[in-house]
Amino acid sequence: MPKANFCAECGDRLPRTGWRAWLRARLCAQCAHRLGTFAAFRGLLFIILIAAAAFGFGRYLRPAPPPLIIQRLANSPLPDSPVELQETGNLPRENVDTKPSSPPDENGYMCGARTRKGTPCRRRVHAAGERCFQHKGLPAMLPLEKLMIKSK
Repeated sequence: MPKANFCAECGDRLPRTGWRAWLRARLCAQCAHRLGTFAAFRGLLFIILIAAAAFGFGRYLRPAPPPLIIQRLANSPLPDSPVELQETGNLPRENVDTKPSSPPDENGYMCGARTRKGTPCRRRVHAAGERCFQHKGLPAMLPLEKLMIKSK
């Protein structure tokens, strides 16, 4: 951006010395004193005012956000009715029927494949002889009897 060589008000030649040269002032010393410091920053103030007006206008015209809708799967174990809270402590009541994740008589199994650390993997899998997603295709380090996790 070129620097102004002449005053924007009176047309006199601008001396380029000191800090005014770095700020690319468009007014000479006499015009700047006569018009005040506001004249030097009039353009910047005008741009800031337009930006603030555009921001405010954009905020005013912005549509309202849609309502928050939380969807659940059809087979969700959570009840459809709202949870009733106790008067003391705001904790849910104990009589809400919850379905356990697995029957108590069903045993679980560990993956048992060798990890980088050299120990057997302890991730749970659905059936005996299966491996977790990370160790598919690898053999187990332990026999099947030791991979069984007995339920309590």
